Amino acid sequence: MEIGKNKFVTLTYQLRLNSAEGDLIEETNKENPLQFVFGAGRMIEMFEKNLDGLKTGDEFAFGLKADEAYGQVNKDAVVDLPKNIFEVNGTVDEQMLTVGNTIPMQDAQGNRLNGTVLEVVDEAVKMDFNHPLAGDDLHFTGSVVEVREATPEELAAVGGCESGDCDDGSCSSC
Repeated sequence: MEIGKNKFVTLTYQLRLNSAEGDLIEETNKENPLQFVFGAGRMIEMFEKNLDGLKTGDEFAFGLKADEAYGQVNKDAVVDLPKNIFEVNGTVDEQMLTVGNTIPMQDAQGNRLNGTVLEVVDEAVKMDFNHPLAGDDLHFTGSVVEVREATPEELAAVGGCESGDCDDGSCSSC
């Protein structure tokens, strides 16, 4: 079976910065593989394009330029926020506001964002909302462990089956 839309994919891989010889920043193995529904919009688009059509047992090696991965560093994503927005019951958790700490937050539209604390001053916190790998070229090497049809539950979990009527392996809303 080939990797394609709505297939459940299991991979092992190494992720290195800039080249096949770059710094190793992430690695999965058969005991802790990457598993995802292909085409559900949860992975980097160019990552999926490089895997499309591969089969169980196939190996892969490819690079993604920063613009194909997490984009360039956006200076507008570094912002100063008032320190009082970090208050819980009238008190700021100073341990949370440690330089380098990543804090899950939401924007005004309710979108989840992760911000990294860059600096804390009297009344403000400088946060960086860029992805940690923004500006970096990425290089992946690995192998396809398994490709199978995604279950109705797996499709529903990623929004692939809105009707929930997938018992027969088909989905009227896909």
